[in-house]
This record gives sequence, C-alpha cells and structure tokens, in this order.
Amino acid sequence: MEAKTKTIEAFKTHAKDTGSADVQVALLTQRINHLTEHLQTNKKDHSSRRGLLMMVSQRRRLLDYLKTTDLSRYQTVTKKLKLRK
Repeated sequence: MEAKTKTIEAFKTHAKDTGSADVQVALLTQRINHLTEHLQTNKKDHSSRRGLLMMVSQRRRLLDYLKTTDLSRYQTVTKKLKLRK
C-alpha cells in the first residue's frame, strides 16, 4: 500500500488525482514488474501469466491513448518508467 501511494504521488497531475492515465500506467507497470518476478520462479502459474498479459495489454491501450491525446505527457511517463529507450 505504501508503494502504491508513493507511485501515485510521483505521477499525479493535480492534488486529488488518483486515476489519470499517467497514474494508471505507473501502477500497472509496478504490478507488471512484481508479477514478472513471481513468474520467473513459478513457471507453471498459468493463471497469473494470463493476468500479466491482460495488464500488459491494458497498459498498452493507456499508453496509446496518452500518445494520441498529449504527446508530452506520454514522453515523460515513458521516460520516468523507462519503458522506451
């Protein structure tokens, strides 16, 4: 819960922001990284793998939305999260 609060604080766009696309992408990235570590040790956990794939596609859709609506926000989010090189 503490890590989630820190992530929201780092990516929010205004004082009461908890659900903007920036915050959602950051939270999904955090969950994806955690699940990736889990799946490296538990290779046969197929239900978690399916959840991971759904989260990755959701993040992709949110990033596509950000890219079309506000390119500068898209670039800052991808740079902060190190998603693009």
